Amino acid sequence: MAAHADKNKPYIPHNSGASDGWSTEDEATATCFCGAVQLAFPTSGPGLVTTFVCNCTDCRKITASMFASNFTVDDKYLKHVRGQDNLSSYGQKETIASGHNMTNYFCKTCGTLMYRVGTQFPGMSILRIGTVDDFNLHETKLRPQREIFTKDRVEWLPGVEGAEKFEAMW
Repeated sequence: MAAHADKNKPYIPHNSGASDGWSTEDEATATCFCGAVQLAFPTSGPGLVTTFVCNCTDCRKITASMFASNFTVDDKYLKHVRGQDNLSSYGQKETIASGHNMTNYFCKTCGTLMYRVGTQFPGMSILRIGTVDDFNLHETKLRPQREIFTKDRVEWLPGVEGAEKFEAMW
C-alpha cells in the first residue's frame, strides 16, 4: 500500500471473495473474507465515534494476533448491506476486564470477526479496521487515535505512533 501515492482516493485491492467494496467522502464498506457479510459505516462523526488499537488479552486471543485495530460506530449509522443472517455470535463476560458482557459477531462461512458489542457501550458497535475495504482509510480516517491496554502489549511491538496511550481502558 505504501506505493499507492494518493491517500485521498479509494484503494480497494482484490483481497477476498468480494469485489464490490466502496468508499465515498462520508461512508465506506467493511466486508468479511468470503464476501458473504458486508457493512456500511460512516467515516466521520457523529457516526464514527473513535479509532483505537487494543492490546487486551481478549483481543489478542480473538484475533489470533498481538492486538486488534478497531473503530467504534454509533449503531444508528451502521448498515448491514448483506449477510446479517449469516452472522453467528458468541458472548461472555468472564474474561472481559470491565466484567460486562461482550458479544462477537462472526461470518458463519469464513469466520471473520466483523464487530463486537458490549453492554458497557450501549448503542455502539466495535468494528475491525482490517475488514474495511478501502485500505487508504486504514491510514487516514481510521488511523488509531488511542491505544488501550498498553500494559498487555508485547515488548517487541512499539505501539501506535502518535496515539494517546492508556494502560487499561480509557
